[in-house]
Amino acid sequence: MPVTTPPFDPPSDRDVQVVSAQLGRPARDVVGIAARCVCGNPTVVSTKPRLGNGTPFPTFYYLCHPAATAAVSTLEANHVMPELAALLEDETVAAQYRAAHESYLADRESIEHVDEIDGISAGGMPTRVKCLHALVGHALAAGPGVNPIGDLALERATWSPSRCECRAYDGMADAGVGAGGGEL
Repeated sequence: MPVTTPPFDPPSDRDVQVVSAQLGRPARDVVGIAARCVCGNPTVVSTKPRLGNGTPFPTFYYLCHPAATAAVSTLEANHVMPELAALLEDETVAAQYRAAHESYLADRESIEHVDEIDGISAGGMPTRVKCLHALVGHALAAGPGVNPIGDLALERATWSPSRCECRAYDGMADAGVGAGGGEL
């Protein structure tokens, strides 16, 4: 799966339609697709730091793939977050996590500076593990080795970025390989 950090290619109309179908609501202020399924469908969407209605939005990398989201929700329901948070007691892991926080902030700042969220990333970074969805989204967008907690959560998830679990999106042409379950 290709790594995509800013600057992004503009999202296609189809990308926005698929993200909207994945979320079950209209996608808001999409600036790019930060990670894709092996079939080409969006897995992580990148959203403007200030939404069109003026609301600050710190979650720059938003996990939108339904199968990935469900797998990460299962991790959270199974109380994996305290276990991953305990890893931050290790100075090396804590330093890597702080670096992930800085990387996240730099990516978001490259799109737009928003005073109200200055220094705030997502997922609890740099000192807590608060939302695995945000951390996995960052790990998928930035690539392996950038976000240690996101990488570990992704390793433990039942979903894999190497296997398509997309459904066909109604009224849209199939994006390509394996919509519905191929592995590459």
